[in-house]
Amino acid sequence: MVTQGHVLTAGDLVRTLAVEATIHHLDLDVRATGLPGPSPEGLAEVRRTLDGLLGRPAPVPWDDVHYIRAVTGRAALTPAERAALGPDADRLPLIG
Repeated sequence: MVTQGHVLTAGDLVRTLAVEATIHHLDLDVRATGLPGPSPEGLAEVRRTLDGLLGRPAPVPWDDVHYIRAVTGRAALTPAERAALGPDADRLPLIG
């Protein structure tokens, strides 16, 4: 499949859709109560993708949900988090 000038394998397409669905699931979770959270597998795939975009695992001890919200710009970084990320903080959000 070709998308935005890039060729994706079927596996890459499925992972991309899983990442998008998981991030948007977190968006819904912020606005509604009583919803189950995203699957651990979905959260792990998003973390793997974001670490890949960052070029390494994030140097902060965040759980998957906070990591995803912070690195996608859905949660503001605290001064301490910004300091822990160093120059990488200026690269955020990695995806919107």
